[in-house]
Amino acid sequence: MTRAKGRKMMRKQLIESTALEVATQVRAVEDAIEEALAEIAELQGRMIRARATFGIATATGHAALEQLAETTVRLVQARGEMANCHMVLKETTQLVPGLRTVGFGDAQECPPQQGRADLRVVA
Repeated sequence: MTRAKGRKMMRKQLIESTALEVATQVRAVEDAIEEALAEIAELQGRMIRARATFGIATATGHAALEQLAETTVRLVQARGEMANCHMVLKETTQLVPGLRTVGFGDAQECPPQQGRADLRVVA
């Protein structure tokens, strides 16, 4: 293999690995936002149940519930903005010489979601 051809292959591998790193990080951010939304939903439920358990007026703690609702709205907006960012990055791959897109589209996640389990100790 010639030196020029070797450099070209190394550059292509660098481009593809860098693109995969960006795609993987985008996915991590999307997952983090969704995890935060799930945690907020759980917190909202706990706050409502706590108020009932404590036997206090609905107005007590209402400001905190409103703040949490506003945070939820902002996270939902952030989720949408990340989806838009994801689409722009996906479209941008067409402009990068030497970058081939494999398996992107509605049929498959880009990059595929990694398997994971959220294990919690239950007593």
